[in-house]
Amino acid sequence: MITNPILPGFNGDPSIVRVGDDYYIATSSFEWFPGVPIYHSRDLAHWRLLDNPLNTPEYLNLCGERASFGVWAPALSYDAVKKRFYLLYSNVHSKNEWFFDVDNFIIWTDDIQSCVWSKPVYINSSGFDASLFHDDDGRKWIMNKDRDYRPKNIDNRGIIIQEYDMDGHRLVGDPVEISRGATSRCFVEGPHIYKRHGYYYLITAEGGTGYGHCVAVSRSRSITGPYEASPYNPLVTSQPEPFCGSETESFLMEHQYNPKADLQKAGHGSLVETQNGEWYVAHLCGRPLMPRLRCILGRETALQKITWTQDEWPRMADGSNLAKLEVPSPALPSQPFPEENPRCTFDGPALPKYFYSARNPITEDWAAIDPQRHVLRLRGRESLTSYYYPSIIARKVTAFHTQTTVKLLFKPRSFHHLAGVTCFYDANYHYCAYKSCNDNGDPVLKVASYIANELTICDTEVAVPLDAPVWLRALTDDDKLRFQYSLNGEEFTGLGPALDLTYLSDEAGPYGKFTGTYMGMFAQDSDRKAVWAEFGWFEYRVLS
Repeated sequence: MITNPILPGFNGDPSIVRVGDDYYIATSSFEWFPGVPIYHSRDLAHWRLLDNPLNTPEYLNLCGERASFGVWAPALSYDAVKKRFYLLYSNVHSKNEWFFDVDNFIIWTDDIQSCVWSKPVYINSSGFDASLFHDDDGRKWIMNKDRDYRPKNIDNRGIIIQEYDMDGHRLVGDPVEISRGATSRCFVEGPHIYKRHGYYYLITAEGGTGYGHCVAVSRSRSITGPYEASPYNPLVTSQPEPFCGSETESFLMEHQYNPKADLQKAGHGSLVETQNGEWYVAHLCGRPLMPRLRCILGRETALQKITWTQDEWPRMADGSNLAKLEVPSPALPSQPFPEENPRCTFDGPALPKYFYSARNPITEDWAAIDPQRHVLRLRGRESLTSYYYPSIIARKVTAFHTQTTVKLLFKPRSFHHLAGVTCFYDANYHYCAYKSCNDNGDPVLKVASYIANELTICDTEVAVPLDAPVWLRALTDDDKLRFQYSLNGEEFTGLGPALDLTYLSDEAGPYGKFTGTYMGMFAQDSDRKAVWAEFGWFEYRVLS
């Protein structure tokens, strides 16, 4: 059996493709750098992080992007004739109820395992969730949600399609609207097209990326339509009861929560066919902590098995449309990857691919590995609340019970100097345990929270030596976060109060967001941006 989610933690908007015996999934990365994690599998059950191709500012400029902006819904595809992979991605710069500023780009590679991609080519800016379809006559088509800013059309923002000249790198002709949704749930987005037995199947995400979300299906004999909706819609969802939505309301739709569903928020899907003719849909999902319906792990990726009806429509293999925790595995040999070492000791020339930075390329002027001494050096720059140059290196939280430990060597000389461990959702919602100086200039350990633009520094203050290392630990236990410290790396003592981890979730903010919780190392020097902190190792363990 396949156990969902297959990509736990912050991995939303999956785009899946198979080439030969290999499967690949690309997911959204928003304000995190490098952008667009691509995962690899050979059996659909076991996955490893292969690459993050948007790894320089030439591919992705995130400086100044607000939380949950940046890269939305990448689309991974394969041209079997040219034997070439293509990746489309959106960089969202700003949005409000009406206007939406976004640029869509395309890159490609002939060897996805090499992690070497072409330079990006600009496509358009009419909307987000751009996707590429390779027709069997050699023509290429690009779809995206058309973000109409005019108030009268707020619920008429459909999916448009336009031919694309791959050699000339330009759109051809005029865009054609092919869908305003296959259900009444509204928020139609995330388009992908597949061709089977003479039909073009349009897969869309509808109902908002919250508790009313779904995967919907339409089809046509012509790629430009008209498309008819499947009588079995939605293909996958967490809320099977029909309802009418509107883009005037919050996309989270907590009132659509279904207590009978093991996975919530199921939607935004893409299809894949195995070597043996079996079909699956990859889709995003969420696992909220009750009773406040907050998903601290963000939107994750799951798989459901599907079959085709006699009248040529896709349906979930169990005959329902409710996303499941376990689904039958394909008829493929199990091929797990070697287990990852939970401890990173910084003894190589580069950081592991699972480390990310908020908005910033990881460069040696602020994040440098000393492989001889086995330390990662971070230069303190701006605070964790900054949209520009915070010094944070972090990895995704993938389970509800985890333990993260860092060994810190840091010599603060002022309250402006901070370094330590952070449990981080975004610039407006995070916690940290750190070493700094008190009012007398003595080195101390402190705990702080920054929640909804409110800074709280806990009364707890532990005096520590200036020159000796200190170990800091963060423990997550469902909705609770606790920090600990040690002076010898073996015996740990509590540091500060238990903290409410559910603030680090898509649902905690006033408008809803799209990412997930990270654990990381950080350094801050709000005086001269010159003080360095050293981390001897970083260890992340899933406890259950």
